[in-house]
Amino acid sequence: MGDVETPIGRFRYEIDDRGRLRATRWAGPRASNTRTDRASRPSRVRSFSATRDDPVGRAIIAYFAGDVAALDRIPVVLEGTALQQRVWRLLRRIPPGSTRTYRELAERVGRPRAIRAVGQANAANPVGLVIPCHRVIGSDGSLTGYGGGLYRKRWLLAHERRSVGGPAAARTLSRRRSVGPRSG
Repeated sequence: MGDVETPIGRFRYEIDDRGRLRATRWAGPRASNTRTDRASRPSRVRSFSATRDDPVGRAIIAYFAGDVAALDRIPVVLEGTALQQRVWRLLRRIPPGSTRTYRELAERVGRPRAIRAVGQANAANPVGLVIPCHRVIGSDGSLTGYGGGLYRKRWLLAHERRSVGGPAAARTLSRRRSVGPRSG
């Protein structure tokens, strides 16, 4: 197991004996969706336990330092149903700084009426952040649930938009924030 201290909390990950990512999680108690303290302010990665021989940890550190494409280089190994596998592959193809809706994902897996099933597959993602379930939003553009807490989802999306599109892209996310939570 490795971990990285990030601007939004300690991020833990497990790799197999071949260096492939198997699981991730945010450390600590289940996140509150209303926490706004340090997560609302950008900051630098302060410390980490990744070693020179740990490419997964190095990629996570690079992501938080602004190389948001670094996560694409992490090999993953996942077990899940056929639908989960298809949804997770689609999630991994969402470019940093972009979002998709549950409805769009359902249509792309060929099951346009399976919006809830797609949402459940998204929620079952064992390697959050690397398979970017935080890039999925409600059909009305609102931020919907995230296992790490909505404040982390908001921070991750803003971080990616700043990194790929500059300040204007980050401002677009801020305007969306005022929509308020609704079901996706």
